[in-house]
Amino acid sequence: MALNNHHHLSLSLFLLSFILATLITSSQGDQRVWQDRYPFIQRASLFSSSESYGGEKEYDYIVVGGGTAGCPLAATLSQNYSVLLLERGGVPFANINVSFLSNFHITLADTSASSASQFFVSTDGVFNARARVLGGGTSINAGFYTRASTRYVKKAGWDAKLVNESYPWVEKQIVHEPIFEPWQRVVRDSLVEVGIAPNNGFTYDHLYGTKVGGTIFDKYGRRHTAAELLASANAKNLDVLIHARVQKIIFDTTGLKPRAVGVHFKDENGAQHVAHISKRRRSEVIVACGAIGSPQLLLLSGIGPKADLEKLNISVVHDNKFVGKHMSDNPLNSIFVPFNRPVNQSLIETVGITKKGVYIEASSGFSQSPDSIHCHHGVASAEIGQLSTIPPKRRTQEAIEAFKRNKKDLPHEAFHGGFILEKIAYPKSKGQLVLNNTNVDDNPIVTFNYFSHPKDLRQCVKGIHIVKKLLRSKPFLNFTKGNKQTVEKLLNMSITANINMIPRHTNDTKSLKQFCKDTVISIWHYHGGCHVGHVVNKDYEVIGVHRLRVIDGSTFHESPGTNPQATVMMLGRYMGVKILRDRLGRSAGL
Repeated sequence: MALNNHHHLSLSLFLLSFILATLITSSQGDQRVWQDRYPFIQRASLFSSSESYGGEKEYDYIVVGGGTAGCPLAATLSQNYSVLLLERGGVPFANINVSFLSNFHITLADTSASSASQFFVSTDGVFNARARVLGGGTSINAGFYTRASTRYVKKAGWDAKLVNESYPWVEKQIVHEPIFEPWQRVVRDSLVEVGIAPNNGFTYDHLYGTKVGGTIFDKYGRRHTAAELLASANAKNLDVLIHARVQKIIFDTTGLKPRAVGVHFKDENGAQHVAHISKRRRSEVIVACGAIGSPQLLLLSGIGPKADLEKLNISVVHDNKFVGKHMSDNPLNSIFVPFNRPVNQSLIETVGITKKGVYIEASSGFSQSPDSIHCHHGVASAEIGQLSTIPPKRRTQEAIEAFKRNKKDLPHEAFHGGFILEKIAYPKSKGQLVLNNTNVDDNPIVTFNYFSHPKDLRQCVKGIHIVKKLLRSKPFLNFTKGNKQTVEKLLNMSITANINMIPRHTNDTKSLKQFCKDTVISIWHYHGGCHVGHVVNKDYEVIGVHRLRVIDGSTFHESPGTNPQATVMMLGRYMGVKILRDRLGRSAGL
């Protein structure tokens, strides 16, 4: 009876928070529905390529991908030029699973075709997710906001002054200081005690030691995504189409170099459309589909390794052996710590930035009702490998029985617990992306080759040693009421959980290298496939063709900061301003 009362109490608290959030919004005068605030957003089926007065409508810029980089980029370019932004998913505004922190795990577990998250499994056997919604990864991620280091900015060759103007442009619109939850406070204090010092307090900056970063969740638990940056656009110059699945980029190949002229896309009903950029000089197609989508679209459009393209009968526009190559993902290992009492929900708020090449982060408090053991809990969960997300063809009887056994063995307390996350900062292991077929809606074949480079394994072991010290620290033991003998039990609990499709070595937790290999998961910080210097130049223009750029995380050689979303949004704004200033000088007014 007490458990049922707790379940009803949790539901009541959630409804109360929803009502309060609505009231606060109304009290601030924002009583409009999202369609009123963003009148330029419409379904792709309503697109017409003809102007009212005759003749085809053309755009100065077509941005493919309304995600973390695409939204700030389109909003910025629209200040002076006409922009068409194409997004394959829907909007985040009316989606309660996207909008509230308390439902973070539900979107990740939704594998339906209409989900904001598109599930995929890398060939390594690690579960992953791609955003399929306006706002991109900011609509499905853990919300942590932290800038790249000054070293990263210098290495990327960016204008530091413009970088330091572009971050605040994002922060003023959608970033907040988190409500610092007790579990996060314990992890912070433990990190400082074990030597991840100093305590840098709350800051967006990337500093060695322990810090509390920003979040795109406000104090009511509402998510604020990159899609909201579109509110700063020039509405007269911007058209945004949702459920617009771009099939390929169109090229004029009559000149010395192929020239992008437009895109083919399908609407939500499957009807085909064509959109063109203006014939005016410097009009462009800009791809911002993310680390998976951008190399995939280039390949489908005929830019990539000639032999690979010809195998799928794709006409070669430009032979570039680097498209889809040198993909990286920052391997993550998670240790969950069961509590004998409920704990408040929190996503990433605290981070330990070590000099050992690893980052330590934390989350807590998912699934506090007894029924929730039967639900999905996303990346930061002991059930990341839930059976329902395994493709049907792989659901063998053996897999089903193993799933049941492991699920039964998970203690209920695990779902009241916290998670300590250890992430490799700069992985040396590289993989690749190749097309599975010519259907843009299907996931490509992605391999990250986790821990194939021995340095990554050494870094992981260093990180696990730090976590073990945390588990034995005084602040930690005071909070958990545990003892120093619990560490091996926690490692064993983590290694038996259904977190990936990699075979386990359940009796080998003393080998931390094996623990790293067995329990590796992703926190979606994958990058590469369209690297600067190989696929695009320093201005993100695609090498070998005209009027085409790629601006997103696929161009990164390293993942920026501890978590990349801040820098990806910054890059969208940064490049939008840079493009306008290159065309207009200071008269761009930005």
